[in-house]
Amino acid sequence: MIAPDQLSDPTVRAFVTAVNAGDQGAFRAVLTEGATMSDDGSDRDLTQWAEKEIFSCNGHMDVQNESDGGRALVVDYRNDTWGEMRTAWRFTVTGDGRISRFETGQA
Repeated sequence: MIAPDQLSDPTVRAFVTAVNAGDQGAFRAVLTEGATMSDDGSDRDLTQWAEKEIFSCNGHMDVQNESDGGRALVVDYRNDTWGEMRTAWRFTVTGDGRISRFETGQA
């Protein structure tokens, strides 16, 4: 497992740290205005998805490995709704260090 503070990309590090802390303000701060996401290949409303899959059910990311300069992760993700599952995450980070899109799904 890779500790969040050891992740290579500082923006992805801030995202994982915000998720694990349940910090909605920090989560929103790391995203661009109009950021988008997909789950298992289907685009979702990011705000609704984050509330349902992260914040209302204690979402937590245990990063197993990273690639693509830290912008692609394999994570053991768990929450109170679904339990634990192995997931893949890929992040698009803008030049100003914010996430404009992320994609997640079963790994």
